[in-house]
Amino acid sequence: MTVFAARIAGMPALGIVTATVGLVLDQVSKYIMVEQVMRPQGVTETPYFTDRVIDVLPFFALRMSWNAGISFSLFSSGEGTTTAILLAVQMTVTAVLLWWLRGLDKPLPQFATGLIIGGALGNIVDRIQFHAVADFLDFYWQSWHFPTFNVADICISVGAGLWLLDAILARPHDAPETAAKD
Repeated sequence: MTVFAARIAGMPALGIVTATVGLVLDQVSKYIMVEQVMRPQGVTETPYFTDRVIDVLPFFALRMSWNAGISFSLFSSGEGTTTAILLAVQMTVTAVLLWWLRGLDKPLPQFATGLIIGGALGNIVDRIQFHAVADFLDFYWQSWHFPTFNVADICISVGAGLWLLDAILARPHDAPETAAKD
């Protein structure tokens, strides 16, 4: 039995291990940034505001941001009802992905789906714990800034990209023959 065929609780091991690693990397990176690097002295509540920026490269900085909405801060009213709805949607989509993962037999979609699940779970943990998602990776050029993001967002984006790659690379080898040859 190969690692791609191994199963954990009926699910492909590669997908489950990938989801677990993605979730752990996301939560460890957020703990370090939220608690050790960016938290202002004397501030105990979370989420918090800080104007601290750590320039790492001429186009990349660490900058704390809290997103109560979804991608690009859509639906970020921060109201309890909005947070509850977003949380319910995230949990439903993640449950569907976990169910779908059970039937995957190829390594690339298993890995991609695991990344998406791990990233989604990382952002779900934040939304439950803080009612917002902790973002801190800031890429920019001069005065233009890409929306700040986190490791969970990277996992989700890379996973979605790998899904697309898998769809492009898929061969129609399973398509039935449409005309009989004489």
